[in-house]
Amino acid sequence: MAKDKKKASEIAEASEETKSTKKAKKSNGKKEEAQPNVFQKIGRWFRDLRVEFKNVTWPTKQTVLTNTSVVLSVIVIGSAFIGLLDTGLLELVKFLIGLSQK
Repeated sequence: MAKDKKKASEIAEASEETKSTKKAKKSNGKKEEAQPNVFQKIGRWFRDLRVEFKNVTWPTKQTVLTNTSVVLSVIVIGSAFIGLLDTGLLELVKFLIGLSQK
C-alpha cells in the first residue's frame, strides 16, 4: 500500500508539472505571437467573405422573376388603395368644411 501511495503522489506531481509547463508555454506563446496588421485582417475578411459566398444558395432566374412580379403587384395595388383612401378622405373633409361654412 505504501508503494501505491508513493506512485500516486509521483503521478500527481508529474501531472502538476506538465500542467504548469503547458500554462507557461501557452503564456509564452501568446506573448511571442505578433498581432496581425490591418492589411492582414482585411485580407482575412475578404477570404472569409469569399468562402461564405460559396455557401450561399442563390435563387434561380425564374424564382427572381416571380418574386419581383409579386412585389411590383403588391406595390401597385397598395398605391391604388392608399390613393383612393386619400381621395375619399379629402372629399369627406371638403364636404364637412362646406357644411360648416353655410
